[in-house]
Amino acid sequence: MKQRGHGGITGLLRMMRGRYRLLAMAVISGVLAQGGTLACMAISGWIVGIAVSGETALLPRACCWLVVLVLFTAAVRWWQAWVSHDLAFALIEKLQMAIFDGLERSAPDSASGQRLGDLATVATADAELMERFYAHTLADYVGAIVVPLAALIALWQLDPLLACVLLPFLLLVATVPAWLARRAALQGQQMMHEQGHLNADTAEFIHGQRELAALGQSAAFMQRLLKRSRRVGSMQQRYGSRSGLEFAVVDALSAGALLALIAAASTLLHAGSLSPLWLPLVLVLGVGALLPIVDVTQTASQLGELRAGAARIMRIVDYPARVKDSGSAPSPERHDLAFSAVWFGYAAQRPVLQGLSATIQPGEIVALAGRSGAGKSTLVHLLLRFYDVDDGGAITLGGTDIRSMSLTALRQLISWVPQEVYLFNGTVADNIRLGRPDASTQQIEEAAKMAQAHGFISALADGYDSDCGDRGSRFSGGQRQRIAIARALLTGAPVLILDEASASLDNENEQAFHRALSQLREKRTVLLIAHRPATLRQADRILLLENGVIAENGTHDALLASGGKYAALIKKVAAD
Repeated sequence: MKQRGHGGITGLLRMMRGRYRLLAMAVISGVLAQGGTLACMAISGWIVGIAVSGETALLPRACCWLVVLVLFTAAVRWWQAWVSHDLAFALIEKLQMAIFDGLERSAPDSASGQRLGDLATVATADAELMERFYAHTLADYVGAIVVPLAALIALWQLDPLLACVLLPFLLLVATVPAWLARRAALQGQQMMHEQGHLNADTAEFIHGQRELAALGQSAAFMQRLLKRSRRVGSMQQRYGSRSGLEFAVVDALSAGALLALIAAASTLLHAGSLSPLWLPLVLVLGVGALLPIVDVTQTASQLGELRAGAARIMRIVDYPARVKDSGSAPSPERHDLAFSAVWFGYAAQRPVLQGLSATIQPGEIVALAGRSGAGKSTLVHLLLRFYDVDDGGAITLGGTDIRSMSLTALRQLISWVPQEVYLFNGTVADNIRLGRPDASTQQIEEAAKMAQAHGFISALADGYDSDCGDRGSRFSGGQRQRIAIARALLTGAPVLILDEASASLDNENEQAFHRALSQLREKRTVLLIAHRPATLRQADRILLLENGVIAENGTHDALLASGGKYAALIKKVAAD
């Protein structure tokens, strides 16, 4: 499936849909603010000319105009700052929501190939960086056209030679960023990429301090961070050197423009074509014409970084949806599961499931067993519609093809407890309530009791109001599993998937897990992925997966007695 193609800057412009009125206000206020600044400078130059020429009768009127223009410009500047930043922050919020939508839409593959620290940088730092584009770039670019054009018209009215002398310099200054645009884009891309890796390494160091200390590798990892930080610093220096070169060229051209304008004005003065009254105004108009363009070139020198950040953002915003969420079939009343001749592979010509068929009755606890890579987790991912069965076959819930149901409707019927449980940095109650936000305290406690979690939660100093810590660090693996099971049970979903839920439990926690399974018997349809014999024994039936099909089907004792592939697998597990 191809990703929708949009360039970084093009994607940023696309985000402005629906905000055109605010954008127009930002552009108009920006042009008025820059025009007001030029007018104030022009009036000031006129006042100086009046004072030098001795025509003091015009001074009161000129000063009144200056006061009015200063007040007008100040008011417009305030309006511009308010409108442009209101636009920028609204669009950044929209951009961040689009990033989160892209991550959610493509789950579970959204983080594939990208480190979490790098993704976090894109969603926060890169998105915040776009404030420069939205608040300062667009209005400034329009102002950099309108204001110099007005100054050139005024100079042309004084004498066409003045406008003709200044125009080439304005064009040269405006094109300076384009001279090194390709290098700027490459430097910005490399710098943002390396900065993302540095942030990801830093996050890993913070989360892995205990393991690094235990292995005596803290110093080595810090050296890795130092090297990465130095690479980022070196890239920033090169980026700054290139920007500095652009600024130096712009300053040189600006100074050349003013010198040429002075020379032209002096020539006209000696020829009697220009009154000394207008000389200060000529110089002020020259400066006023240059300032907006100089501001734009300084912004443009950062476009390499902005383009790189925007491209990183749009790669996530334009993540393709892994499955089509267009189903509208009603939720079935029955909750039996059927896998009918299911074919599926993550890559072409490499099927993981090869015509797999199986049925699970309501209220059954069915375990999936098999060697690593047999397709157990793949089957669960297909049931949750992280992927769709596109290669052949169908999965039905209560007789309804799950592809004909909306994702929201399907996932209201299925609760999933993965092997790697994630608890959020909040209270125990908040983490359990995540499965049902409107649940009462009594309902939370009932779910915890069924999951065999109420005992250790109640023993905490603050009970259900105790903080879980970062990623549930306050609890053991078994306790986290039971909190996650309570969260899944609270949803009330009739189908529960437990993916290797007992894989990392000690004997005490495993026994508690088995008691929780017993509580679920006949209350939920449970699909259990497990490899421990004690856990497999709790299932009503066991489906042994091998080579993408169900190789054996039966109870734990019956399959052991048959001496087949399941018996061989259990023997190997026991030996390990």
